[in-house]
Amino acid sequence: MIKQPETRPISQEQLVAEVKGIYAGLVMVESKCIEVDNAQSSANEGSKLNNDQWQALIALHRTLLHEHHDFFLASQHPSASPALRRLASKYAMPARMWRHGIHSFLELLRHRLPASLEHMLTFIYLAYSMMALLYETVPNFEDTWIECLGDLGRYRMAIEDDDLKDREVWTAVSRHWYSRASDKSPATGRLYHHLAILARPNALQQLFYYTKSLCVPIPFLSARESIMTLFEPHLSGAPTRLADVDAAFVRAHGILFSGRNNDQLASSIQEFLDKLDNHIARTTVRWTESGYYIGIALSCSLLEYGSESNILMRSIKSGRTHDVDISMDDSENAMTQKFFNALDFTARTHTVVFQRFGDENVDPYLHVTLSFLKHLSQFPTAMGHIEEKVPWKLIALMLNTFVTKSASVAKFESDIFPRPEKETHRPIPDDYALRGLIWTEDYYPSDWFTGAKVDDDEKYFEVPSMKEERRERCLWLGARVASSGKWLTYDESAKKFGVPSKYEVEVLNPSTKDSMQHKEGDDGDVEIMDAPVPNK
Repeated sequence: MIKQPETRPISQEQLVAEVKGIYAGLVMVESKCIEVDNAQSSANEGSKLNNDQWQALIALHRTLLHEHHDFFLASQHPSASPALRRLASKYAMPARMWRHGIHSFLELLRHRLPASLEHMLTFIYLAYSMMALLYETVPNFEDTWIECLGDLGRYRMAIEDDDLKDREVWTAVSRHWYSRASDKSPATGRLYHHLAILARPNALQQLFYYTKSLCVPIPFLSARESIMTLFEPHLSGAPTRLADVDAAFVRAHGILFSGRNNDQLASSIQEFLDKLDNHIARTTVRWTESGYYIGIALSCSLLEYGSESNILMRSIKSGRTHDVDISMDDSENAMTQKFFNALDFTARTHTVVFQRFGDENVDPYLHVTLSFLKHLSQFPTAMGHIEEKVPWKLIALMLNTFVTKSASVAKFESDIFPRPEKETHRPIPDDYALRGLIWTEDYYPSDWFTGAKVDDDEKYFEVPSMKEERRERCLWLGARVASSGKWLTYDESAKKFGVPSKYEVEVLNPSTKDSMQHKEGDDGDVEIMDAPVPNK
């Protein structure tokens, strides 16, 4: 038998003294790091550091990281008192570690590229190892360590110009950590902004993440500047590698967002709509992902990309179901041309997509759209600004095609969120895309995401069983919207969705303006191309 080394319990007084001693040394090293970083940042750009000087700076910052590590281990010791454990938060130690121990020096190294490349690589690996160690040993600040690991991965990705494979690896590493961080803080827009940067060259995914970063409870306002790096090539007419239909969609959003090139808005929207139906038919299953990106981006455009003055944003943020704080007269002042343009763009896109009866590849688009309409249905005044443009009849007809395939009508007729029958559930890909958005706060059960054990790289992987689950969800959302009878109706005895008489419309040409027109003096029947024929 091997004798274990003798261990002695540490007293509270000893632990306090240890933490105080570590902190005193840490502050001294931190001050030195701040001093040298500031001095080098303000130095003449022509002044170059030699190898020994870079090594000395790396050693200095490594010392600060080690001091922080010792501080965290001591202050978060299992026998530490609550007061001692609070010290790290009280003195903002995680933020100070990142700012003075890592970020300032990385920025200094970045500005001295390419001469500093080797030293920057060395320091990134050093800092990444320290953050990974803290992630394992100091779980109280796990959220911070995860985001820092994502940031370090992004720095490493950004400086890799020679090896495309290495760049892709570090992009994936950074995306993994940011996705983990967004799972823990789904309402934080900053994380979606970071994911938008990593989404290049997928412009639709970039647009989705940028707009999402502005339409969550904690928006990242700096994204209003960053998003222009996506829009600028499209606004300036520079050639892109995007398909024409996607380029037109991104360009239209760029015009709506920036207010520039307004004379090109109508033609950009028209180009997108003219090509959309054939594009969906040609790309088939690949449009399932594009569908929820496009649907969410359009909903964000109706919120004027998170604008505080937007009438829908004001209603949603008020949290008052009956909009008692916003009257129609007051809200008219908040209606902008940008809102009307976005509404026209959104409604006409809905009209094209929702005529694809029986095409399950557009179901994710319907799902994200219904989630928005369901939330907005709680705010009648806000809904009043868009209701005339929404193709309610097409939505009702599409939902009716789902009813005939539904395995459990009672499930979507119930007010309770429709869970799958199996014990372990798995959110569908569009759930992850919707999670955190300002209009989905009351959509999902509290354990919907936390109870699911899904690997990060499998979140957006579609499995066959999800198609039925998505249809059930669409039916449930449709039934919730129909509960008031103002926009959709649902006949429980006939098991059929419908619309109030004012929304009985005829579809002429889905790609032209004013394609949804009210029929005058008829009995309410509607003729729609490719509409499902009811059973006789």
